Amino acid sequence: MPGLALALTESPFPYAALALASYLRVPVSFDADKSLEHTDASGTKATGLDAVLDALVKGTNVAGASTKSASFIDIARALATPSTPFPEITKAIDTLDDHLAFRTLLAGHELSVADFAVWGAIKSSSKALGVLKSGQHPHISRWITYIDGLASTVDALAQLTDAKYNKARSSTTSASFALGLPGAVHGKVVTRFPPEPSGYLHIGHAKAAMLNYFFGKEMYNGKFIVRFDDTNPTKERDEFEQTILEDLEMLGIRGDVITHTSDWFEKLYEYAVEIIKRGKAYCDDTEQVDMRAQRMDGIASKRRDASIEENLARFAEMTKGTTEGKRWCLRAKISVDDPNKAMRDPVIYRCNDMPHHRTGDKWKVYPIYDFACPIVDALEGVTHALRTNEYHDRNPQYQWMLDALGLRKVEVWDFSRLNFVFTLLSKRKLHWFVDQNLVRGWDDPRFPTVRGVRRRGMTVEAIKQYMLLQGPSQSTVALEWDSIWAINKKVIDPIAPRLWAIAKDKAVKVTVTNGPKSETKTLPLHKKNPDVGTKQTLFSSAILVEQEDALSFEDNEEITLMDWGNAFVRKKSVDASGVITALEMELFLEGDFKKTKKKITWLAQTDFAPVRLLDYDYLITKKSLEENDSLGDFVTPTTEFVVEALTDANVTALKKGDIMQFERKGYYIYDGERDGARDFICIPDGRAASIASKWVTSGATAPSAQKLAGQSWGKGAAAPKKTTAAATTGAPAVAENQFAAATTKMYKVDSVYSTETPPKADTKMYEVKSLYAE
Repeated sequence: MPGLALALTESPFPYAALALASYLRVPVSFDADKSLEHTDASGTKATGLDAVLDALVKGTNVAGASTKSASFIDIARALATPSTPFPEITKAIDTLDDHLAFRTLLAGHELSVADFAVWGAIKSSSKALGVLKSGQHPHISRWITYIDGLASTVDALAQLTDAKYNKARSSTTSASFALGLPGAVHGKVVTRFPPEPSGYLHIGHAKAAMLNYFFGKEMYNGKFIVRFDDTNPTKERDEFEQTILEDLEMLGIRGDVITHTSDWFEKLYEYAVEIIKRGKAYCDDTEQVDMRAQRMDGIASKRRDASIEENLARFAEMTKGTTEGKRWCLRAKISVDDPNKAMRDPVIYRCNDMPHHRTGDKWKVYPIYDFACPIVDALEGVTHALRTNEYHDRNPQYQWMLDALGLRKVEVWDFSRLNFVFTLLSKRKLHWFVDQNLVRGWDDPRFPTVRGVRRRGMTVEAIKQYMLLQGPSQSTVALEWDSIWAINKKVIDPIAPRLWAIAKDKAVKVTVTNGPKSETKTLPLHKKNPDVGTKQTLFSSAILVEQEDALSFEDNEEITLMDWGNAFVRKKSVDASGVITALEMELFLEGDFKKTKKKITWLAQTDFAPVRLLDYDYLITKKSLEENDSLGDFVTPTTEFVVEALTDANVTALKKGDIMQFERKGYYIYDGERDGARDFICIPDGRAASIASKWVTSGATAPSAQKLAGQSWGKGAAAPKKTTAAATTGAPAVAENQFAAATTKMYKVDSVYSTETPPKADTKMYEVKSLYAE
């Protein structure tokens, strides 16, 4: 059968062939048993990327390999080769950026095979993408955004996402789930989700909750417990319990029973006394810093061999919360020098005289999670404790606690922690952003909390699909956000109403010379889904278009006004700075919209509804913070971007939380009305441009090792000053009054020459005065 076949496992992945095939409307199939292969109508086959690209463009209007494009094909090969040294990758990207400085495309005025080859090579190269992350290549970034934005490219990448999802769903995830839980008996499995009520659920918690629920309820038809691990009164509040339950409900997760670790405080205390009596725990007053060093070096505490009577007396003082008691903690007597440092006499009880939000002042001592968790699991009948593999080293400790007290065995089953690039999941660090007023709360759309991503436009269905797609994997990696947002786009695209908006400060008035005075028509909100409903669209001889569109129009060019018809651009008014101030158009409704290159959104001039289009950046500038990194060094200075815009009255029918699309701008979620205007938050769609750092690509440069107050992050740290992209462009300084007398109507272009004085050349040539000297 004619078409393109490729395997999802190919490396580097042939993005160029996929995108080019989609552009040329060649059928694409994903076949696990075939490497890249093209079959034409006559049955002739081509394999290998170069041969496939040549075969695809043969007999089409897309320029194939030529002398003009040969050098770019060579660059594409180098970029796609994993062994190419990083300096060569950087040099290639620099060359492409310079070439595209005054060009739209690589090899001419129309798309060629070179464009697809280089674009695909960059997309498949982590090194090339890493170079582009610096934001120092605006021309190639603009070109990539153009290729990314082609309807055919969007469709191609959507096909790829679908294929990956279906493959994972039918094989990887299903196979992993099919392995099941060790020792599981249908109808008798009991799992639990034990969040600490000290913050809001984040996207990582969602994975833990969904997997525990999936195995406990859906796979084994057993029991699922929601247990609040409320053993630290310093951080916990009733408010967080309620929001966690609401977030779980929103995710479709309900516990058969809701419990608290504090329900078992009395029993846990009894077990603490019992473990002391068995000689398997002792009280210690070693200073925290010294204790940490001793555990690291395998040195026994001087209190390790205290008698049972001494330990019971000291634990009694701890229980009373006396001054003497507060000096002590209770440690499990496991090992001094076990290779697994988690087994080196961990602390299992400590003093805290702060009132507990449920038990009040009753207790002055509280169990550590590592002591309480296995005991309560056993007491509540949990058969399988599913938890992230960051606890893997503590699994032997978990079993030791059960064995030491003669309690029932619980199976511990690990899965990987969910981490995303440029994202913090630490509650402590998220708290800091809230405390520093760098975000507006725990539901801020910049936050990775369940409420934050929901407010950003993430659907519950997308979260579920993505978590099940990840499955019970053991691999711990920092994931890109593209996959989950691409899945989200698949969910919202078929049902999102379509409306239009024009940037307020870029609106251009257009007079349609033969347009109607004013008339309203009922049109579908979604052309492919009539169930979405209808909208009222006003047609008039006075309309608005975007400045960017207006600048692209040629004289007397035939364009298409979407949902109306074709029109000729008959007249343009331009001011001294080159800005289009007005246009005149002539309707040509009998024109064929398929033959026009530009399909334009517009608005009839009427009583506009003001809106704010909000977009957000990552909160940090580094993909993954290291243990010793200071958070203050990596706070993104500008994370909110606002565009004032105009739309029509159709937006008044939207309710807060409704998702829609402003065509040619993107998907948005209505966030409510504020100060007389409606706020719409941009929803990423998974494409590179939608998940790239806006602050970096705006031209701003990160402050060099600039720390917040105190050279660290935390309670005493100060929030960074707000910085605009314009203030941090890092443009080279120009001598005062240089070129001051020049007046021109041309666009301002930065000098391509260095501002430094060139060194005197050592040469036998005749000395020639510089052409540029004064």
